Amino acid sequence: MLIDSHVNLHAEAFDADRAEVLERARAAGVRTLLTICDRIANFPRVLEIAHGDKDIWASVGAHPHHAKDHLDLTAETLMTFAADPKVIAIGETGLDQHYGYSALTDQIAVLRTHIAAARALDLPLIVHTREADDATAEVLENEFGRGPFRILMHCYTSGEGLARRALALGAYFSLSGILTFKSATDVRAVASILPLDRVILETDCPYLAPMPHRGRRNEPALLADVQRYYCAWKGLDETTTAQTIADNFFRLFSKARRPS
Repeated sequence: MLIDSHVNLHAEAFDADRAEVLERARAAGVRTLLTICDRIANFPRVLEIAHGDKDIWASVGAHPHHAKDHLDLTAETLMTFAADPKVIAIGETGLDQHYGYSALTDQIAVLRTHIAAARALDLPLIVHTREADDATAEVLENEFGRGPFRILMHCYTSGEGLARRALALGAYFSLSGILTFKSATDVRAVASILPLDRVILETDCPYLAPMPHRGRRNEPALLADVQRYYCAWKGLDETTTAQTIADNFFRLFSKARRPS
């Protein structure tokens, strides 16, 4: 059983061929999917997709790129949305200084709002971080000191220092198709230190298709290629590893139900 931990199924392209995408995913062994909310205005659509299939789950949150548009977002609002039985996580949220779409101070404020909701509901916090390792670690550590919360460092491509600091907080890490890229030596170097019981695999659709599909639209079925690569690279038995990673998913996203 494969679990796709981060699938942007709300992408417009998905609406055109939803049934085919899900059919290909299931044929590839992908049974459970999590569709990610990137801004609050999109949450109704994300939730609609999740309610459309028993094996699709949802998160609620705002990507750091859009932090400037969510300064009035409250933890109470996130908690209200997360009361829906299909919502199993808060985010994605975090810090991203690559493009500078939102000021870092705004991103930090909105990240703290998400953390408050995740902590109160005991739901995993899906963290996006790019070119903000120290700032991300400091916020997570400071907030963790106020009370623990569950963390997923999603599509992890940041440094070893942040990885070790997040591991100390009990974080899980999701690895994407980037792991298969020939140029991603730094990503593989950091992934090599991650304990298997903290690893989840993801596609992060519709981008980052794994080799040999790079350049085409990514979709959940291609998670099988990420898993094959990960197991071959680590020298792991694929069947046993698949079960371990599935167990990791349901341990972290404990509100989700295993497929029958």
